Amino acid sequence: MDTVTRIDVERVLAHARERIAGEAAGVDAVAAQLDESFVRVVERVLGLSGKVFVTGSGTSGIMARRMAHLLTVAGTPALYMPAMDALHGAMGAATPGDMLIAISRGGASTEINDLAARLQSKGIVIVALTSAPESALARMADISVVLHNPPNVDPGDVIAMGSTLAVGAWGDALAWVLMLQRGHAWEQVLFNHPAGAVGLLTEAPGTA
Repeated sequence: MDTVTRIDVERVLAHARERIAGEAAGVDAVAAQLDESFVRVVERVLGLSGKVFVTGSGTSGIMARRMAHLLTVAGTPALYMPAMDALHGAMGAATPGDMLIAISRGGASTEINDLAARLQSKGIVIVALTSAPESALARMADISVVLHNPPNVDPGDVIAMGSTLAVGAWGDALAWVLMLQRGHAWEQVLFNHPAGAVGLLTEAPGTA
């Protein structure tokens, strides 16, 4: 029979709240760090003749998939490109006129850097989203976006928690700004999202 482990309730809640506060500070810090690099990415995406690919490994890969999805929902065609799959032939899907947004906190992931270098040699625009401005990825990229994380964003500065949420916030801002710049209407969003609760909406947001 399972037993119930007795825990210190206040201590558990204090630890949980401390973690959430640290991560919230990381997300909040992104707004102040938006600069010319963000504007340059917006301009380059709007001028693309192709599509946007987003890549990353580990938790950065999870955020890359999320970013690609939300860009697409908001009117910018985007696809998630797993780095290792790309190095096994899938990179052939990217052609001149496309862009790769490479997410790597430390900018030192071999598979990400190899993929970025190979695609750049094909004429594909590389955007680095990193916390390491002197990293190989940041130095290689056509546009380097640096997000500096405040203390305690990630436990031990090792487990990628708050830093990935910061990356997600940056990607959300990109998707939203591009939606506004393109004039991508809510009607288009709803047409492309017929499933789930969103699909049950009969009027676009703000029209009721």
